[in-house]
Amino acid sequence: MSRSPMRAVRESRNRTQSKAVDELNSLAERLAAEGRVSKRPTFTVRQMSKWESETRPRPYPHPDTRVVLELYFQRSVEELGLRPGGEDPPDSSAVPVVTPVPLIEQSAAAVPLFARGDQDPPPWLAQTTTDVASSADWKIAEDEVELLREAADDMDAQDQQFGGNRLWRPTRAHLLWVHHMIDRGIYDEQLGQQLHALAGKFTTSLGWFSYDAGLHTQARQYFSEALNAAMLTGDDVLSSRTLSNMARQAVDLNKGREAIRFARLAQTHAEMWSAPTRVTALLAIREAQGHARVGDRFNCESAIKRAWKEWERGTDDRDPDWTTFLNQAELVCLEGMCRLDLGQTARAQKLLAQSEKLQDVAHSRNRGMCLGRLATAAIGAGDIDHSVDATRKAIGLIRTAGMSSARAVQQLKIVHDGLAPHHRARGVGDLLEEIRAVVA
Repeated sequence: MSRSPMRAVRESRNRTQSKAVDELNSLAERLAAEGRVSKRPTFTVRQMSKWESETRPRPYPHPDTRVVLELYFQRSVEELGLRPGGEDPPDSSAVPVVTPVPLIEQSAAAVPLFARGDQDPPPWLAQTTTDVASSADWKIAEDEVELLREAADDMDAQDQQFGGNRLWRPTRAHLLWVHHMIDRGIYDEQLGQQLHALAGKFTTSLGWFSYDAGLHTQARQYFSEALNAAMLTGDDVLSSRTLSNMARQAVDLNKGREAIRFARLAQTHAEMWSAPTRVTALLAIREAQGHARVGDRFNCESAIKRAWKEWERGTDDRDPDWTTFLNQAELVCLEGMCRLDLGQTARAQKLLAQSEKLQDVAHSRNRGMCLGRLATAAIGAGDIDHSVDATRKAIGLIRTAGMSSARAVQQLKIVHDGLAPHHRARGVGDLLEEIRAVVA
């Protein structure tokens, strides 16, 4: 007999029933204090056993209980196998489950904090590692946290410029160091909150860098860990950012419905912190990409219009750094990608060509992604000459501009397959050899 959906999600997060119940009660207490539920529900192991029972019917939770369950599991109660009357969902096996790894602080005792290779501590911290690792009175200083925060910002900026292939290893080392500080350092409550926020920032960035490097399984694990941390600390900003990243990855994995769900859940969290318009614009275009991937033209058009309406309201002092990439060029590019997924190749080519002209030449990764999509759209529109031109520019960014993105390379593979039937056209044969040399 198969496991219930709720049990499957709980076990994928490496939680016992008792641990999950403790976390649910903590979350319920916070939501009640914030007024997000009318009455604080209480959770017990016996109650969870009934929800996870392999026999029917399973009891349907009360409204306040449903709010807590859905926020904790990041699923609707229906997806968790709980329905009025106790019937199962029509196809519970179709429920996508994002499987996280154990939290780093939970697994730290099982593996050395810093091993050789990609787990080495950051060079500028290496000299202090031996001294503090065994210290019983290691007091964390404000400037140490600020230095790490600046490092996190620098890595995000490098990703926006060149891509994440070369960033996930050092970011992982920084994240391990932050958890080392949390677990073994001495600090007050305020600094502790900063450390946990910094860990969340590094974790979701690590997920994004892994995604850009083509490490999709690792990316989903880090995103799930970041989302768990955000939920347990009530960090709606981190939840919004992480779910936005998850929605983008889901599109690349051809999971359009999952992308829509992530984007809409991100919008719910954005409302909780009254997010500025750059955030709401980003989340709207993420939703549009999900609709485009499943071929839902009507809802895609609506989300695109909402994205542009929000974007045109301008910038705000509260705009988080993870939305700074969303300039006009990038939003035009993202709309062009939607049009391409909808099969509107001529319109997509026009938008992507416009975006390529608007792109900041210093940001080679975003420009390279745009050029790859433009080349694909041009093939679909029968414009082989423009596809060749865009592809040569994309290759040039990889060879000379320092672009380091597995996603961009993967896009070149798609272009290669699209151009292959036209190998006799002018310049195509030589270009196919160039692509193979780059993606080898």
